Amino acid sequence: MLGVVFTEFLDMVEEKFDLDTVDAIIDAAKIENDGAYTAVGSYSHRDIVSLVVALSQHANAPVDDLVHAFGHHLAGRFAKLYPQFFDVFTDPFEFLSTVDHHIHREVKKLYPNAQLPSIKTEQIDEHSLAVVYQSHRSFGKLAEGLIQGALDYYSCDATVETENLSPDDASNVRFIVRKNTV
Repeated sequence: MLGVVFTEFLDMVEEKFDLDTVDAIIDAAKIENDGAYTAVGSYSHRDIVSLVVALSQHANAPVDDLVHAFGHHLAGRFAKLYPQFFDVFTDPFEFLSTVDHHIHREVKKLYPNAQLPSIKTEQIDEHSLAVVYQSHRSFGKLAEGLIQGALDYYSCDATVETENLSPDDASNVRFIVRKNTV
């Protein structure tokens, strides 16, 4: 998993809680590198899972809620760090439809060994878009948070319905995004 995910997670924890919480979850997670992540590095996704579980225990908050909140946070950070991917669109459906074919392709140029999820989209009608997330990692809640973050970035009032297509985990999830119309 790309290091930027780790650095942004720890930054979010510091922002939402404090630096003592960051230190506490790093200690509790018992990860090999003691939380020394760089944005350009690559790390085991098990580390982020351990950190989220440690935060869940520390903050007494559900893991799924924390992962969703992180996805939302990450979308906002990506918009600031990589505006070239966001600013060419005015509509979240256009943006979401480019993630797999454009954004992930650019990420692969920079990080050839990156194992990125598959994000497929299908326009249902002018107000509805299906987004299918597939990954060997079970981060459907992260994808949902990223989708919600993109909707917020484009100031789009919409609902996101979730259908888990893999009963044992969240590795294959279908989201139906519906714009709320007046």
